[in-house]
Amino acid sequence: MTTLALQAHAVSHSFGSVPVLRGLNCDLAPGCAAAIIGSNGSGKSTLVRIFAGLLKPTAGSMVLFGDSRIDRRRLGLLTHQTFLYRNLTARENLEFYAALYGMRNPPQIAAEWIERIGLEALAAYRVRTISRGNEQRLAIARALIANPDLLIMDEPFTALDVAGAELVKGLIAESMERGCAVVLTAHSGATLTAIACERYELSRGRLAADKGT
Repeated sequence: MTTLALQAHAVSHSFGSVPVLRGLNCDLAPGCAAAIIGSNGSGKSTLVRIFAGLLKPTAGSMVLFGDSRIDRRRLGLLTHQTFLYRNLTARENLEFYAALYGMRNPPQIAAEWIERIGLEALAAYRVRTISRGNEQRLAIARALIANPDLLIMDEPFTALDVAGAELVKGLIAESMERGCAVVLTAHSGATLTAIACERYELSRGRLAADKGT
């Protein structure tokens, strides 16, 4: 039997006396994707933080790869915070993260990813000098650089133009083909064209199959 990449059971979370998530259930198998659709303030980012092990649920359980302990080496995470070092260049950031994951030949890996995301002309530019859209491309490369088994992306198409969005969709598809499970959030299903995923609507703290699917 294949071990599920993610199992969330009756997950709830409150900030003080204010409930944000109410009894959410979600199972995700390797090579599959789940899209969480919801408006600002619906709790998408809170749920992402719980899935990534950055926030403990108030109630319920969260298990990755059959283990309640989070092995972050198997996890790729994209949030609204890019986790890029703004005074380092685009290339230096990817070299740093490749080395952090213990990968062989970080300079070569960084160069390959710079090419894949179309930033060859900006490789030597400090992150603080590039556009928000190009910074998003670089953050996505950072999240994918170690070939994670679970990729969690909070609104991955933020600040991207059409070409950038299509690039990211291709990277998501490639990840799924090699068996990576993917969770992503979006404001609407319209941005998810061409992504093979189960869609869920997060509203009033509850998760349900998206009526638009």
